[in-house]
Amino acid sequence: MEPVEKQEKLEKPHRVRMTPGARRVLEAAERLFYEHGIHAVGVDLIAAEAGVTKKTLYDRFGSKEQIVVEYLAGRDERWRELLAGRLEAASGQPPAARVLAVFEASRAWAAEYGAKGCSMINAHAEISDPAHPAYPVITGQKRWMLDLFTRLARETGAVGEVGATGAAGADRLARTLMLLHEGALVTHGLGVFPDPFGQALDQARDLLGIGAAAGRDTPLR
Repeated sequence: MEPVEKQEKLEKPHRVRMTPGARRVLEAAERLFYEHGIHAVGVDLIAAEAGVTKKTLYDRFGSKEQIVVEYLAGRDERWRELLAGRLEAASGQPPAARVLAVFEASRAWAAEYGAKGCSMINAHAEISDPAHPAYPVITGQKRWMLDLFTRLARETGAVGEVGATGAAGADRLARTLMLLHEGALVTHGLGVFPDPFGQALDQARDLLGIGAAAGRDTPLR
């Protein structure tokens, strides 16, 4: 399988050089943005939490918008790194197992880093203007995920319950897997019911035609 980081070359957002002061600002901003929302957090609070002056903050980032870019791009990079490790670990397994590895990776990420749901989805609820510098980071990450599911679905050769065959069937399967994945992310953040990723995994197994063989009662790592 083509390495995850090489699957799609999206235009990279402008990034800033991380000095010690900038890193403290970003660490504070990440915590505050994720916990309280982007619009609810001002630069005064970020600077105070980071122990720097507003002048230092603006000297390093130029604007709050750039801090948002760094926040989202940084989380995206860490997610892709975790996912790449999971997919590499599944590289010797059947193609369908690599599809399930994406859901397992998201389950692990959500348990450690995503108590309030997907940071991209949450940010999109606040940032709907395509002119915002963080907007391409948000939509680009989701397009990248769909591209990943499409590649993995084509490798499996499965069409499951979606009905079509060939590339069209694989593309449709990928969209269905994407909907399951994103729905699990949202439901996890809302806390509507426990372990939505487990439910999504069961549905993904059914779509891939491996429900019985996968042992749905076996705990996933």
